Amino acid sequence: MDLNLTKAEEKAMKILWSIEKGLLRDIVNEYEDPKPAYTTVATIFKILEKKGFVGRTPVANSHEYYPLVARKDYTTQSVKSLVENYFSSSFKNMVSEFSSAENLSTKDMQELMEHFRKQIEQKKKK
Repeated sequence: MDLNLTKAEEKAMKILWSIEKGLLRDIVNEYEDPKPAYTTVATIFKILEKKGFVGRTPVANSHEYYPLVARKDYTTQSVKSLVENYFSSSFKNMVSEFSSAENLSTKDMQELMEHFRKQIEQKKKK
């Protein structure tokens, strides 16, 4: 499955994940103003269906769309892909890169360290 979604496809999936299932008109109504054209959203969902992200069920003269990929699974795969492609498959390199960025505060770094300490303790208990 192609995990590379365009921004428009990702926005459509975020809406679908939030409403769980819906007709195209329901999905279009969830967009912020200015809302995209119905035909634009229909095209996006045809692409998402072809990519294996959504399924559809006929309902009267329309289709009800539902996600085939869970949001958590997509997020996990996207982060793994990011780490593989930009940080030599190393989470340590990614964290190091972001911790070196000027906009990561000392407080943020301390919170990350505490998070990792808790994770380490949980893994030791298993």
